[in-house]
Amino acid sequence: MEWIDAATASERLGVKPATLYAYVSRGVLKRRHGDDRRSLFDAAEIEQLARRGRPRGQPPELVIESAVTALGVDRPYYRGADALELARTSDFEPVAEWLWTADPEVFQGSGPWRHEPGALRAAVAAQHGLPDDLLPLDRLQVIATVLGASDALRYQLDPVSVAATGRHLVSGLVDALPRLGEPQGDAIAERLWARLCPHPAPPALLGALRAALVLLADHELAASTLAARVAASAKADPYAVVLTGLGVLGGPLHGGAAYGAERLLAEVGDPAQAPRAIADRVRRGERIPGFGHSVYKNGDARGGLLLDLVEQAAPGHERIAAARAVLDEVRRRRLPERNIDFALAALTAVSGMAPGAGEAIFAVARVAGWLAHAMEEYERGTLLRLRASYVGPPIA
Repeated sequence: MEWIDAATASERLGVKPATLYAYVSRGVLKRRHGDDRRSLFDAAEIEQLARRGRPRGQPPELVIESAVTALGVDRPYYRGADALELARTSDFEPVAEWLWTADPEVFQGSGPWRHEPGALRAAVAAQHGLPDDLLPLDRLQVIATVLGASDALRYQLDPVSVAATGRHLVSGLVDALPRLGEPQGDAIAERLWARLCPHPAPPALLGALRAALVLLADHELAASTLAARVAASAKADPYAVVLTGLGVLGGPLHGGAAYGAERLLAEVGDPAQAPRAIADRVRRGERIPGFGHSVYKNGDARGGLLLDLVEQAAPGHERIAAARAVLDEVRRRRLPERNIDFALAALTAVSGMAPGAGEAIFAVARVAGWLAHAMEEYERGTLLRLRASYVGPPIA
C-alpha cells in the first residue's frame, strides 16, 4: 500500500486541503498519521475517488478512462509496468511497442525501425532555407507535416496501421533532422544522438539518453496528450495527432521547460554563479525551470534516476558540478524539488548537445504516448467535447 501526504492528495483531487479534511470528517476518506505526525492518505483510495468524481456539491473534473499509463506517487506506470524499471532494462522501441500493443513479446526484440525513403527526402528538402540556428522542436513540426503529406496510408486508423505509422514517423522525425555526427547503430537513441551532438556517444551517456526516451514516453493526460486525444477523437490522422502534441509541447509549462532548464544551466559557467542565477529569477517572480511538478509534490523519481545515470556516466564533469550547485541553491531556498526537465538539461549539457536538444528528446519520446492514447480514442469513436462555464455578460 502506498501512502501520500495531504498536499499530494489535494493536488490529485483538485481540492483545497480544507476540503480534503472535510472528506475525512464525512467518512469519504480515511487517513493515518506518519512518524512525523503528518496526515497520510491511501494513494489507491485517492485515485479511486479522483476517477469516480468528487462527492456531491464539488465541481466536476474531466476524467477519461485509459489503460495506457497510471501515475504513482513519484513515477508513471506504463500499462502496469514501472517506467523506471523499463528505463533501466529496455530500449525505447520495445517500450513504445508495449504502449501501443500491450504485447509482452515486444521485449524479445525486433528489427530496426525504418521510414519510407521518398518521404524522408521530402522532409529533408522542406528544411532548405530554414535558419541554421532553428531549434530542433521547430524542425520536427515541419518534418511531421511533410511525412504526413507523403503517406498515402495516413488515414488507416486501425491499431496495426497506427503502430506501423508510429514506427515510420519516429524514424522520419529523427533521421530528417540535420546530421551533426555519425550514427553508431540502428537504434532510435543512437540515430537521435547523431542529430543532436557532433561528438561520438560514450556508451554510458548513450544509455542515459535511452533511459530518458523511455522515461518521457508517456505521462497520462499531460497537456499535450490531452490535446492529442481531442484531435484523435475527431478522427484526425496520426500525423495530425502528433502535430497537435508538438504544438502544445513547446510551451514553457510543459516540454519547453527543458529548454528553460538548459538555458539556466548555461548561465552557470561556474558553480559559484548558481546563487545569482536563482536569485535573479526569484526576484523577477519567475518559475525556476526544471523544478517543481504538478503531480509529484514530493519529488519526480524520473528526474532522480536520469540525473544519477548522467552523474555515473561523467563523474567529475564541470557541468555536473554546475548542476549540483543549482540543486544546492534551490534546496537552500526550500523551493520545489527538481524534475525530469532539469535532469534532461544536465544530460544535454554534459553530452555537449545542440541548443534545444532536450525538447527534441522529449518530443520524439512522447510520440509513443500520443499515439497510444490516439488508438484509444479511435476505438472509442466518440468526440471529446468539453463544456465551458460561461461567466460573460448576460445573454440578451
